Amino acid sequence: MRVYNFSAGPSMLPLEVLEEAQREFLDFAGTGMSVCEISHRDKAFAPIVEEAESNLRELMNIPQEYCVLFVQGGASQQFAAVPLNLMHTGKADYIVTGNFAKKAWQEGKIYGEARVIASSEDKTYTYIPDVDKIAYNDDADYVHITSNNTIFGTRYAKFPETKAPLVCDMSSEILSREVDVTKFGVIYAGAQKNLAPAGVTIVIARRDLIENPLPICPTMLKWKTQADNGSLYNTPPCFAIYMANLVLRHLKKQGGVKAINEINVYKAGLLYDFIDSSSFYTNNVVKEYRSIMNVPFVTPSKELDEKFVKEAKAVGLVTLKGHRLVGGMRASIYNAMPVEGVKKLVEFMKKFELENA
Repeated sequence: MRVYNFSAGPSMLPLEVLEEAQREFLDFAGTGMSVCEISHRDKAFAPIVEEAESNLRELMNIPQEYCVLFVQGGASQQFAAVPLNLMHTGKADYIVTGNFAKKAWQEGKIYGEARVIASSEDKTYTYIPDVDKIAYNDDADYVHITSNNTIFGTRYAKFPETKAPLVCDMSSEILSREVDVTKFGVIYAGAQKNLAPAGVTIVIARRDLIENPLPICPTMLKWKTQADNGSLYNTPPCFAIYMANLVLRHLKKQGGVKAINEINVYKAGLLYDFIDSSSFYTNNVVKEYRSIMNVPFVTPSKELDEKFVKEAKAVGLVTLKGHRLVGGMRASIYNAMPVEGVKKLVEFMKKFELENA
């Protein structure tokens, strides 16, 4: 029996996509081979990468002056790739709004003067600093942000307008809402939340920014090398790219990013409205900055939190345990989570409250 998987990542994928992959798994496109077995140099594989790029460009309205890369190593590897490709004068600004934003800044410090120009750590990352009141440095090579906080459940209501190129880790919300790509110098995202199984990372970078990586930059982290070779410089994560393309096709069928955002807002509204109306559950995030992808909440005690997770699992609502830094519960309701899944969760929450309040 299929369950409703509320994992923060790797997350659930659309059932239609899984079924299509299942049908093609042993024989992809009449090759007599699984896509897992096809060489990335085979003429049957190149169209996968090309179509995936084309679909992503269409869905996000990515101009040609930006390259689209499919790389390995996860978003965490990009924490190093960003300064190695962009920190030419040795100075960069970081806005720290959660655990992964902090890790990105800590990695940046290895390669230069990475400065925290704003942080929400003072209130356990329950808000996003006012981007209009931040003192940005004129000498920064870039400004780095993490648009959605997977662990603590916040997101930017508006993005900073900066003189330096804006670099954004969009891992846990890419393709969940419309963004103007031209406002960013670089966008990167691990695909295992809204796009594909773990293994592939998307990098969208303005071409003029990637021409001169630092001399110490390893070849595999040079965005220009990947761009010049169409993401095929070495063996890429073939199956994950294939799956990403199926998800992108699926998203286009649903009406694109605008349509899925409307569904996402509705799903999040169902959950937040119930939490706000309850005296049993609590979400501590400032409402203006609440994520529509990751919804953390707690009951009145840790013991009840543990009971909640256990009983939810027994009825097919799985992976609801919160991150160890936060505790409680976290419902990750990415694009692939159907409305019905959120409704089932709310029904269970109501029942659990009646039985345990």
